[in-house]
Amino acid sequence: QVQLVESGGGLVQAGGSLRLSCAASGRILSIRTMGWYRQAPGKQRELVADITSGGATNYVDSVKGRFTISRDNAKNTVYLQMNSLDPEDTAVYYCTARITVYSGSYYSNNYWGQGTQVTVSS
Repeated sequence: QVQLVESGGGLVQAGGSLRLSCAASGRILSIRTMGWYRQAPGKQRELVADITSGGATNYVDSVKGRFTISRDNAKNTVYLQMNSLDPEDTAVYYCTARITVYSGSYYSNNYWGQGTQVTVSS
């Protein structure tokens, strides 16, 4: 019923930039917090940044000042602008969103995208 589709990953040199996008589609009534997680090989998945429906943001310390999360509520889309990329940022990046749907009744759930690979070369 609900899909999150990510785009924008790829290979970039250290110091470069990438912009990730994630669009939610389906029988969506509302979206609360949207965010980005990442998982590097051999490491646990970690929260990179999230943003509430009102625009309040939260970042992991390692990306503060380099990454910017934003959203377009009219498009049900969240973005992650990543600047000054470092090889330590190499990971699969996952989009997530807390979405309320209606299918005979109302319910909320956390949905995840399929992930997009970001590779930063030194």
